[in-house]
Amino acid sequence: MKKIDLRSDTVTLPTEAMRQAMASAELGDDVYGEDPTVNRLEQLAAEKLGKEAALFVTSGTQGNQVAILTHARAGEEIILEADSHIFYYEAAAASALAGVQTRTLPGIRGAMEPQEVEKAIRGVDIHFPRTALICLENTHNRAGGAVLPPDYMRAIHEVATRKQVPVHLDGARVFNAAVALGIDVKEITRHVDTVQICFSKGLGAPVGSVLAGPQEFIDTARQWRKRLGGGMRQAGVLAAPAILALTEMVDRLAEDHDNAKRLARALADIKGLQVDPQTVETNIVIADVSGTGKSAVEILELLAEEGILAVDFGETLVRFVTHKDVSRFDIDEAITRIHRVIQGVA
Repeated sequence: MKKIDLRSDTVTLPTEAMRQAMASAELGDDVYGEDPTVNRLEQLAAEKLGKEAALFVTSGTQGNQVAILTHARAGEEIILEADSHIFYYEAAAASALAGVQTRTLPGIRGAMEPQEVEKAIRGVDIHFPRTALICLENTHNRAGGAVLPPDYMRAIHEVATRKQVPVHLDGARVFNAAVALGIDVKEITRHVDTVQICFSKGLGAPVGSVLAGPQEFIDTARQWRKRLGGGMRQAGVLAAPAILALTEMVDRLAEDHDNAKRLARALADIKGLQVDPQTVETNIVIADVSGTGKSAVEILELLAEEGILAVDFGETLVRFVTHKDVSRFDIDEAITRIHRVIQGVA
């Protein structure tokens, strides 16, 4: 029985073209700024994101944390949505590494209200920490791959500009957002000061992310990357597939979105599952299994026996993520197996 892995788009394997690019990449020492493939990737990423410069980092988490370290100082405060990846899934790195206080605000499908963000920005008072940064996430993972549209991004940035607070975007899946909206990614990233994008999710590269922003910011960020042990040497072997991720893998994200919507519509018709297909905008589907009388973990164990891999997103929530290594045929087969499992439970 073939396993159908819907745990995450991080499980994607590099394409054959990526493997060949890794084998033939032109190399140098990136810490000395001498790896031509890394330099080419950073220049390409900066251009695509509409920023002055970019920095190749090992992961999305490292990119986000380097951004926080560069923007903020110990004892300051950053504002972010309560279910954001930076707050929820990065092991409290913002406090452990940067020494900053996180101030979380509830969001609606990952979007904090601009008025509430403005209220949360600290005034000048010796009792208060300085608000150093506002962080956004687009698409928003725990909101089911929800897209934050450009008008919303603009509204947050206008608040931040008035208050002289920079905005950082955790854009690990920002190309999913751009494809879903049918716009150039720069229409999103123009409303933030810095942005992190991930190559090893839907774009299919094996490793790496990029942090982009003003040249002076990136110069400082490069030292923070070094302090975190992220200064790589002949890193062109990793940058080469990331270049292909940017140039060849973006448009095909629409296939993942179509597959996710197909999956969501089918799951919504299975008695015992609660799924709202209208909320599925990109490649993430969240199903409530409470109607089965079992927990998410129990359902996942039964699904695994049928070769379907997914993850729990709460006591009764299961997350499915589509990606390039799951075909339309795989989705239809997954639907059949999931239906069999839920029917058996009922």
